[in-house]
Amino acid sequence: MAGLYIHIPFCKRRCIYCDFFSTTQSEQKPTYVRALCEELRIRKDYLQGEDIETIYLGGGTPSQLSQEELESIFATIYNIYKVKEDAEITLEANPDDLTPEYVSILRQLPINRISMGIQTFREETLRLLHRRHTAQQAKEAFHRCREAGFQNISIDLMYGLPGETLETWKEDLRQAIALHPEHISAYHLIYEEGTVLWKLKEEHQVEEADEDLSVSLFKTLIETLTQAGYQHYEISNFCLPGLHSRHNSSYWTGKKYSGCGPSAHSYDGTSRQWNVASLEAYIHGITHGNPDYEIEELDLYTRYNDFVITSIRTCWGMSLSRLHTEYGEELYRYCLRMAKAYLEQGLLEKKEDNLKLTQAGIFISDGIMSDLLWVE
Repeated sequence: MAGLYIHIPFCKRRCIYCDFFSTTQSEQKPTYVRALCEELRIRKDYLQGEDIETIYLGGGTPSQLSQEELESIFATIYNIYKVKEDAEITLEANPDDLTPEYVSILRQLPINRISMGIQTFREETLRLLHRRHTAQQAKEAFHRCREAGFQNISIDLMYGLPGETLETWKEDLRQAIALHPEHISAYHLIYEEGTVLWKLKEEHQVEEADEDLSVSLFKTLIETLTQAGYQHYEISNFCLPGLHSRHNSSYWTGKKYSGCGPSAHSYDGTSRQWNVASLEAYIHGITHGNPDYEIEELDLYTRYNDFVITSIRTCWGMSLSRLHTEYGEELYRYCLRMAKAYLEQGLLEKKEDNLKLTQAGIFISDGIMSDLLWVE
């Protein structure tokens, strides 16, 4: 089984924290969709005929596409690939795009999961971040999707936002839980160099959350959502039982996936490749039969490092039998040797065949994963 990621780079305007590849050149959408469909055709053999188990339209803002553009993309996918009947098909959407008319359009398509970028329910922070929606619009959009029949809705939240306190974060969580989404992704705000947010920090117009507050916010996130019945199945992701993101989980469990669109990444088990992060260069390459991408062949040690980073971050942990079978005796012994101190400190634990983070270990997961990596 494999996954398909479709990058839709268009935004009405860029949020001040975003460093994903995106553009406001909406007049390029028709040309882009044609190129995207052509890439889907060109890349049909990349997954070696494996069935498509998940499709994810991310961005950018996929909800900026029209009905005709979405229909064209799905018609191409279903004509070329074998998509499983129960495939998880996700569309990322901005709340203000989810009008009654647009939600009705989405219900006519194969989409069965909506991922909604809410981020926060605080109006002043939404304005600061240059989000297009209000808190009320977000709630109305959620209920509109639910009433239309969508039974798998994910919402994104951010914490560590400028001016945030523990109390305002608790209120954001309260309002999120009240919606009762099937899935919640919660990410700490990162000040990425080159973004507008980075510039505001450099000019001392905003301040990063300090480490103590960040830890308190993360701890509150875990406690609050766990008490509300959500499973903490990956560092930043929570779901109601059985409703984890199948697409994102495929990244963490080593399944193959093909990424189409500018800056999209792909993985076939032995190599990674990624498309050029330029709309113009991407369209030119596809339309002239010379796709612009880079490829990296992965040696044993790089694949081992990928395995550590992706598996340890999940509630399922790292399969020790898979580690031994796929990466050999040397790396198996190396990993257990590097994990020994963390096991003794109660930061890692062995449960049956799996090496997992404990509740305490989650808070220093980056350091633990780093120490397990192979360094020449």
